[in-house]
Amino acid sequence: MPGTRKLGKTTDQRMAMLRQQVTDLLDKGRMETTVTRAKEIAPMAEKMISLGKKKDLAAYRQALAFITREDVAKKTFDELSVKYDDRNGGYTRITRIGPRRGDAAEMAVIELV
Repeated sequence: MPGTRKLGKTTDQRMAMLRQQVTDLLDKGRMETTVTRAKEIAPMAEKMISLGKKKDLAAYRQALAFITREDVAKKTFDELSVKYDDRNGGYTRITRIGPRRGDAAEMAVIELV
């Protein structure tokens, strides 16, 4: 699922971080992070919403294997899948908001459309 960006972490650390960030994005609908992390999170979040639109047990179990909290997986299948029922993708939006003050890393807001 993820692209080629390693984000300065080992595979296990990177996947744990991305799983948690996707879970938080699906739960809150919006989050602030760096641009490169946002670009990694977006396709994973869209995949989880697409699984939610399938509405079968196999898709639910696949989502539970990736999403770290069961209530967020349930929300994805019950609420978000209904919200995006008429869309064929493009569930996320990345908006750049400028550099971070401490280390000048380019920041972005990723949100569910």
